[in-house]
Amino acid sequence: MNLDNVVSKTILKNDQVIDKLNESLNTLRTGRASATMLDGVKVEAYGSLMPLKQLASVTAPEAQLIQVTPFDPTNLGAIAAAIRNDASLGFNPSDDGRVVRIVVPPLTEERRKELAKQIGQKQEEAMIVLRNNRHEAIDFINKSKNSKAISEDEAKRLISQIEDNIVKVRAKLESMAKAKESDILKI
Repeated sequence: MNLDNVVSKTILKNDQVIDKLNESLNTLRTGRASATMLDGVKVEAYGSLMPLKQLASVTAPEAQLIQVTPFDPTNLGAIAAAIRNDASLGFNPSDDGRVVRIVVPPLTEERRKELAKQIGQKQEEAMIVLRNNRHEAIDFINKSKNSKAISEDEAKRLISQIEDNIVKVRAKLESMAKAKESDILKI
């Protein structure tokens, strides 16, 4: 990292934190079927673990149904087994020889509360990464200031820009988590 782009690199890293949390939240069930619910599923195929997206087309044709159509029908059993074995999903897929169908049951109150806790954990993980990005950038700026590579005023200006971005990103992360939590807790 150099002084010319310390702020822009930190902003880019913080944007990646937002994207990562968004991806993570999209995999959580809300009681409605969504193709993104299966994004984390890995399937044993062709001698290695592969993401489901590389082996099949995933759609949600109805509010309570996910349909997985394999590109190669020989992977049908492995896909169904991988979905069934993913305990975080809790799905019991069925296949008719051509496609895998997953009925998404309505969430119980207990499961809703468990998912709300998971949202809090995912948000806290994102906040930790955000804090680490902030400390890394500010440490770099302070070292540059102490070695007289930049003036104190310049250091304050750079730190201020980083702090402003951190406040915006933190607010975005909190609003994303609150929206997902209200979506899950809504019956």
